[in-house]
Amino acid sequence: MLAEKLDESAIELKKPLKGTKEALSLKQKMEQKLNAARFRFLNEQIYTMDSKEAKKIFEQDPDAFRVYHEGYRQQVKQWPLNPLDVVIQTIKRMPKSLVVADFGCGEGRLAKSVPQRTFSFDLVALADHVTPCDMAHVPLHETCIDVAVFCLSLMSTNLGDYLLEANRVLVVGGTLKIVEVVSRFERPEDFIKAVQYFGFKLMWKDLTHDYFYFMDFKKDHNIKDKTKLPQFKLHLQPCMYKKR
Repeated sequence: MLAEKLDESAIELKKPLKGTKEALSLKQKMEQKLNAARFRFLNEQIYTMDSKEAKKIFEQDPDAFRVYHEGYRQQVKQWPLNPLDVVIQTIKRMPKSLVVADFGCGEGRLAKSVPQRTFSFDLVALADHVTPCDMAHVPLHETCIDVAVFCLSLMSTNLGDYLLEANRVLVVGGTLKIVEVVSRFERPEDFIKAVQYFGFKLMWKDLTHDYFYFMDFKKDHNIKDKTKLPQFKLHLQPCMYKKR
């Protein structure tokens, strides 16, 4: 009888454990849904405000940046190709003496993957080697960079400021690498023409992929007088992620 009672007690003890696991699983699912919704909201905010406002949002709520990049990682898993891998392989083939600046670096994987000295910039530092800043105003001297990278980071509404900053820090003859989602371009040739107004010349492009466009520009000259730039706003369609 004692053995039977002990067995019954053991069974009773197991029941709440099962319920606890189910409750945890449900809680995790709810958290995932909330984080996914928050990611979409943050993503829309970044694309529809200027970089100064975006920086202020994440300074006030640093955890929001972590949530955003966790959501971004989930999106990357669904892509047939991670464009950052392509950028990394390309830069690895360049001379090791070059200096690189990664604008909108996220977790800073580029700097950890290439032999060149690489400066990593984003709105919030998710790693020790990342410098938090507004990418329209990076803490670098003029003409000190050989390669500037914007891999899925031409966000916010002041894209022209990003390109002016890239022009400022790049040496003449330096490389500007741009990778963006295909759906952001109404006409890629119009975008290419606009970029060239900021002191760059198109050297290479790959518009054959279904998801991403790859472009390399060479810095042709310094922009000494911003007031002489054409009075237009450099524009790309915002990249909005759908609810799944």
